[in-house]
Amino acid sequence: MLQPALDVVVPFARGRTGRTVVGICGPPAAGKSTLSAALSDALNLHDGLSSVAVPMDGFHLSNTELERLGLSERKGAPETFDAAGFVHLLRRLRAGEDLVYAPAYSRVLHESIGGVIPISSDVRVIVVEGNYLLLEHGPWASVRGLIDLVLYLDAPDEVRQESLVRRQLAKGLDLPEARDWVYRSDERNAEVIAATRDRADLILSRPV
Repeated sequence: MLQPALDVVVPFARGRTGRTVVGICGPPAAGKSTLSAALSDALNLHDGLSSVAVPMDGFHLSNTELERLGLSERKGAPETFDAAGFVHLLRRLRAGEDLVYAPAYSRVLHESIGGVIPISSDVRVIVVEGNYLLLEHGPWASVRGLIDLVLYLDAPDEVRQESLVRRQLAKGLDLPEARDWVYRSDERNAEVIAATRDRADLILSRPV
């Protein structure tokens, strides 16, 4: 999926002055993180298109806060993120501040880690990836207007679900627990995300 994304993003960014913010949206385990990292790396090989990838997952609420809110069993749903904080970061990135630090998410610690992605003012293309870039309610409604170009990455359900089950197994769940989480939580979120698909500028389909 890298080449189709490059074919769109490179001329789009070159046709603009200043910074371009590109979004990669899609359901859980569609391959957004892989594509965003590959796209950012490839853009860095094009003259004048320096790039950094920024994950929305860095704005997961902490596990302690999710427990306090009674949302531990819904981790990954829209209400389990600091959406307002994410919007604030996007505004700072668009403003071109001298140096902005973005958070990331650790799949080892299963927590967000602040201040690990430095973004200097000379970076031309910010590649933002996440599930909820196209939502139209709450603080999320401001996100679409802060992103210049949104690519929606789709993938076959069976491919995504298998990947999601493996992800939960790696966290220590047994197979029935992993499948329960995927079909009760992740796929519920996927339905919310799929409803936003038509707001994207381009839809990419990941092959089986």
